[in-house]
Amino acid sequence: MKALSGKKILLGVTGGIAAYKAVEIASRLRKAGAEVHVIMTKAATSFVTELTFREITGQPVNTSMWDKVTNYNVEHIALANLADLVLIAPATANLLAKAAAGMADDMLTTTLLATKAPVIMAPAMNTNMYENPVTQDNIATLKRRGVMIIEPAAGHLACGAEGRGRLPEPADIVDYVCAYMGRTQNLAGRKIIVTAGGTIEPLDPVRYLGNHSTGKMGFAVAEALASRGAQVTLVAGPTFLKDPDAANIHTVRVESARQMREAVLSEYDSADGVIMSAAVADYRPQTVAPEKIKKSDDELVLHLVRNPDILWELGQKKQQQILVGFAAETCNVAEYACRKLAKKNLDFIVANDVSAKDAGFAVDNNRVQLYFRDGRSENYPLMSKRQLADIIVDKLETLLK
Repeated sequence: MKALSGKKILLGVTGGIAAYKAVEIASRLRKAGAEVHVIMTKAATSFVTELTFREITGQPVNTSMWDKVTNYNVEHIALANLADLVLIAPATANLLAKAAAGMADDMLTTTLLATKAPVIMAPAMNTNMYENPVTQDNIATLKRRGVMIIEPAAGHLACGAEGRGRLPEPADIVDYVCAYMGRTQNLAGRKIIVTAGGTIEPLDPVRYLGNHSTGKMGFAVAEALASRGAQVTLVAGPTFLKDPDAANIHTVRVESARQMREAVLSEYDSADGVIMSAAVADYRPQTVAPEKIKKSDDELVLHLVRNPDILWELGQKKQQQILVGFAAETCNVAEYACRKLAKKNLDFIVANDVSAKDAGFAVDNNRVQLYFRDGRSENYPLMSKRQLADIIVDKLETLLK
């Protein structure tokens, strides 16, 4: 329970019969040391009173977008920024549908859309509603975006039916929250280097050779590491993404492969691990024209030379470090990934088919396979890059232990 001490938990309560259990959830969270703020939907107030939560939490309870503003802040933005974690319990089918669609028509859904905090939802509803393909699609959509879902329990429901749809017991929900918040400091004191984005190699003052990497995967990994207490050096190639605002992420901006090599090697000896998610250019022009190359009727022939292989070099220098690589392939994914794993002395490699339209470069989702040096492999379905980042960090954390 120490994981919740001093943490600010935003508890969203929606209009299902299980709303009464949210009172015990709020009580247990507060006893664990959390500061609990409650947002109730209008329907939820038909099951439990606002006064009950106010007395349990010692905090004002929000029920409407149009309540009197406190602390001179726009309330839903203030709560969205305040929260270390958002917990929706119970999460009705209606709430799941609105959240999946990105709707913001009340205080709770508006706050959900505005927050950057981790979100946990505990669905509770009639079995048929829960098993309806629409609800399952909405849950799958939310999972891909990184929302954590506590699966409902099976048993006798308030409507008289038997089946899955019961809200898990409050103690189990709070244990889930504690477990999630507790793991956030497991990497405290660890120093991890992450590379992200593509590198570019200039042809002249105007043009360059590059690739389609945006850095989304690497930035997600850096944020996942930082959320668990690691000191992160993020070496990023050119990208539209802003520097992460976490205090324990130091961002180093580079452009070329050689600049990235220099930045990584300068931190490597003292690092506990490296996650090389960047798409580093394998070749660069032999010469860079001092002026813009003018168009002519002749063909333009480029002479390319090999760039340093940063990942191979790290593998040769490896001592205590855990080394993780990425293999962005368009065919023979498993073969090429396993060859790279062995050649570059990696602990594991994250492989994906970047020719897939719904995964890989420039999108928010990814579908990958992990290959380990002991011969194991694991396949993961399409999910958000932030959710995948947590899986990668889980594997790193296990190896560091």
